[in-house]
Amino acid sequence: MIGRGWLRIGLLVVMSLLPLAAARADPLIIAHRGASGERPEHTLAAYERAIDQGADFIEPDLVLTKDGVLVARHENEIGGTTDVADHPEFADRKTTKTIDGIGMTGWFTEDFTLAELRTLRARERLPEQRSVNVRYDRLYQIPTFEEILQLVKAKQAEAERQIGVYVETKHPSYFASIGLPHQAVLLDMLAKYGYQTETDPVFIQSFEVGNLKAIRAVSRIRLVQLVDGEGGPADEPGTTYADMLTLRGLSAVAAYADAIGPSVPLVLKPEGGATALVGRAHDAGLQVHVWTLRMENGFLPEQYQRPGDMQGRGDFDGYVRAVAATGVDALFSDFPRQARAALRQW
Repeated sequence: MIGRGWLRIGLLVVMSLLPLAAARADPLIIAHRGASGERPEHTLAAYERAIDQGADFIEPDLVLTKDGVLVARHENEIGGTTDVADHPEFADRKTTKTIDGIGMTGWFTEDFTLAELRTLRARERLPEQRSVNVRYDRLYQIPTFEEILQLVKAKQAEAERQIGVYVETKHPSYFASIGLPHQAVLLDMLAKYGYQTETDPVFIQSFEVGNLKAIRAVSRIRLVQLVDGEGGPADEPGTTYADMLTLRGLSAVAAYADAIGPSVPLVLKPEGGATALVGRAHDAGLQVHVWTLRMENGFLPEQYQRPGDMQGRGDFDGYVRAVAATGVDALFSDFPRQARAALRQW
């Protein structure tokens, strides 16, 4: 028979674990370029739909125009995301540039004023995978960052809940090299709308290092070092992302950033189960915000694909739950509503 003293100790142990179980929170949902699985990415329509679907944060990728205005595009090359090729007046703007060591041919935001960009309309970037989204082609303008912040404030008032902004600076060292640095205009715009400290609902992320360190020197806004399974920061050619994800590397990242943003394969093993990265990052004092969860079979690990699905979509619910089970603090998804639904079942 178990003595009363041992029984009491056992009950105390169980009771001590209850707050830990109750404290487990679902990962934050970051709407990747808005609800980009359902509307052309980086449009006000995509951001608004994501907010209406319950996303915790919306994510604009920011590039600059010739006249120094921040606008939302996945890349500064806009041939694939706008109808610029259909504008004969801009035919002579097509050119080839080297961005972060990679040659690119097309039309670039830094060669257009904001007024000129306003004459263009957005297109679906992945028409083969998202043919339904093509019906929205040429309906929406390229939004400025200020318009996005205005939308967030308006939707916050309407929904009576906090909506976060998760900014990515695209090719910051390249833009700085042509006299269009992100830092000052970005921080000034954020301050204008009340985002200035680590308690405000905002993150700034980058695959580069120098711009994050420069921002940390003048701001307490939370910063995220993006990493991938291959390559390294464009502004630090002697460093690889693999180096940054060692114990020593994560400690160095924690000196200027609050989180890392790895791709899914860095946290989820091919056969399922968590890698060691989330635990290592947490031990270094860093959150882990993983990218990017999509529903289409072509973007899913093999075990979550459904080749016979008429819509070309796989077991997204299972995928989301597997990623959440690794202990990540936030996840990016093109489908915030479906990601939220999967977490509710988790």
